[in-house]
Amino acid sequence: MDFESMELEGLSVTLDKLDYHFGGENTSPDTPHVFVYFLTIENNSDRWVKFLGRKWVITNKEDGDRLIVEGDKIVGEEPELSPGERFSYNSFHLSAGEASAVGSFHGVDQFDQRIHVAIPSFDMKPPNHQN
Repeated sequence: MDFESMELEGLSVTLDKLDYHFGGENTSPDTPHVFVYFLTIENNSDRWVKFLGRKWVITNKEDGDRLIVEGDKIVGEEPELSPGERFSYNSFHLSAGEASAVGSFHGVDQFDQRIHVAIPSFDMKPPNHQN
């Protein structure tokens, strides 16, 4: 089976906003930094698309360790976008310190061809704070 996919021209992802929070009930002393990111997927292609999953590579800037997160759906959904439509959502990442994130969303188009769109790289930097 061929698992190749093409980057469909006209699909794009933008980071709309990145919020930072320190601590909270869902954090631990090892990962006290909470980064909430807001993304929009826009379909300016000439065809309908359905997104089935995502892949993220998160790199810890301090030690170079990488966390790869991939799976089905995007925040529990399989967004279907006709030309001109967009899908916006937010999610979060818990971190020990400064990190960078990059990735892709993947799915199929109206011709059942496997497609993907890159998520642009962004940095997650905790502001200076006192513990």
